[in-house]
Amino acid sequence: MATSDENSGLFPIFILTMLAIPLVPYTILKLCRAASKKAKPIHCECSVCSRSGKYRRSIFKRISNFSTCSNMTLVLLWVVMGVLVYYIKNMSREIQVFEPFSILGLEPGASESEIRKAYRKLSILYHPDKNPDPDANKYFVESISKAYQALTDPISRENFEKYGHPDGRQGFQMGIALPQFLLNIDGASGGILLLWIVGVCILLPLVVAVVYLSRSSKYTGNYVMHQTLSAYYYFMKPSLAPSKVMDVFIKAAEYMEIPVRRSDAEPLQKLFVVVRSELNLDLKNIKQEQAKFWKQHPALVKTELLVQAHLLRDTAALSPELQRDFKRMAIIPRTAQGHGWLRPAVGVVELSQCVIQAVPLSAKKGGGGSPEGSAPFLQLPHFSEAVIKKIARKKVRSFQDLRDMTLQDRDDLLSQVAGFTAAHVQDVERVLEMMPSITVDVTCETEGEEGIQEGDVVTVQAWVTVKRGNGLIGALPHAPYYPFHKEENYWFLLADPNSNNVWFSQKVIFMDEATAITAASKAIEETMEGSGASPKETSKATKEAIEKVKTGSRLVIGKFQAPAEGNYNLTSYLLCDSWIGCDNRTSVKVKILKRTRAGTRGAHITEEGPITEDGAEEEEENDEEEYDEDYESEYSEDEEDARETNTKAAANGNGRQSSSESSESEED
Repeated sequence: MATSDENSGLFPIFILTMLAIPLVPYTILKLCRAASKKAKPIHCECSVCSRSGKYRRSIFKRISNFSTCSNMTLVLLWVVMGVLVYYIKNMSREIQVFEPFSILGLEPGASESEIRKAYRKLSILYHPDKNPDPDANKYFVESISKAYQALTDPISRENFEKYGHPDGRQGFQMGIALPQFLLNIDGASGGILLLWIVGVCILLPLVVAVVYLSRSSKYTGNYVMHQTLSAYYYFMKPSLAPSKVMDVFIKAAEYMEIPVRRSDAEPLQKLFVVVRSELNLDLKNIKQEQAKFWKQHPALVKTELLVQAHLLRDTAALSPELQRDFKRMAIIPRTAQGHGWLRPAVGVVELSQCVIQAVPLSAKKGGGGSPEGSAPFLQLPHFSEAVIKKIARKKVRSFQDLRDMTLQDRDDLLSQVAGFTAAHVQDVERVLEMMPSITVDVTCETEGEEGIQEGDVVTVQAWVTVKRGNGLIGALPHAPYYPFHKEENYWFLLADPNSNNVWFSQKVIFMDEATAITAASKAIEETMEGSGASPKETSKATKEAIEKVKTGSRLVIGKFQAPAEGNYNLTSYLLCDSWIGCDNRTSVKVKILKRTRAGTRGAHITEEGPITEDGAEEEEENDEEEYDEDYESEYSEDEEDARETNTKAAANGNGRQSSSESSESEED
């Protein structure tokens, strides 16, 4: 029975240990994240962003941010740990170790006469004949008599001095740290123990496995539904125009989960009238187009109307239910790297820019002497179409013209021509200081070889540098109409605009400097070691790379296999998903030589060239031509552009063929 009591007393210690193992590291991680957020503010501080309330830290917002489910659970678990520690501390006080010298009030090593004298003195106080109190009788029998016997009997005293117990060496005992009512298998307690074992050892792992499998079968590793990826792969076409990306974007399966209520019919009808000009409806058959639009799935209709209302910055007029639905569906489109198609990738990024800045897609159409349209101007605070027309009369027609002006000239333009107040001008300057200026330095080479030959593994190395007027490297964009915090993301694409193929793509992030330093150092070390550089040269190159990262540069490095022989006029794109008009495009000329080195991949290379690979390429080209014909019939708006491109390509091909035939005839 005593053993069961001891095992039952260990149960709180067991629970405390199991709680502390995951709780302490998780708490440290949460505190580190909270401390990192208290750094220098990296968001826009203009009056428009301040009125949006996204970055305002009121006492109520701080309480609401703290009162999350995870934080409250964390606090509750720490309270439970505190209660367990207090209980265990008090329990340890109740457990007294048998110490005969302290019971008799003596110092260790006392003589036998002192022991007998102390025993007689305590006997007068606690002996049953002298003190009728039952507690005194119990204390005398269990403590005083036992202590006197342990110190006066030679064998008992020797055992106590050697093993700490009058009876000598004690056997090793093992127990289960469970409460007493679970260890008693008689009656109902046996059923409780059985249920506990079944629940913890069988049911709990089974529930976790079912939840994980059900979620993994529904979502991908990027938390995107499999149905969404299937729909995007089906509707995404090689030459998809940016204006058509919205039609593909709203096909996401996540939007099908947005509730469709009968009470939303009238507000959506009013919203349709407001955003009708942005829906790309055929004005010649407007009635048929409207009927066709409303025949779509109700969730798709609701999604497109809400997104267009956000782009027109008209979400404030929505009903509370529609505003909640919009915040639920406010997700950002991502670039589809897997296809390798340039136009859809650029279109997705441009749609993301319009969503973040709440600018309609129609504003990106060029006009009035500005190739990028009025979209870059509309992301600035207090700007409107009327203001853009006013400053255009002063020959400020492109957004870059406005950015290149001096501070004084821009102040005079906005205050005198646009009619801005001093506060409005200051807001514009703050946003312009937040906007990034991007430079890209790209190189393509084969490591350890001179020139690039067919089939070589080409290494792409690009240094992307971001400069801002306020000195920040990573920052949150000016996005007062977007309901959530949004970090800037950049996409590096090396593509061939003529063939619409993306050769290489990579995401670039400026928010995490430590990760960028580690990645750049590792990449530079591997590159230098592969080229046979000395350790001193490798160390020097690594230090230079680290300094570049600290000053606002990021290293993009990757590989691709060189195509067939020829000169390729590529373009490197550095696209930002948050700002309009800040993208960078750089021309990259790559010359692929004929294979003369050994070690090519694929078929064996002879003097006549890789016949097997050429045949495969011809089959792929035929397939692409057949696919393009089907695609052009589906998207009639892009038919003229496609025909012009094919005509130019055919003309260039005929010219090359004729020149090659003439050169062969001259050789003959």
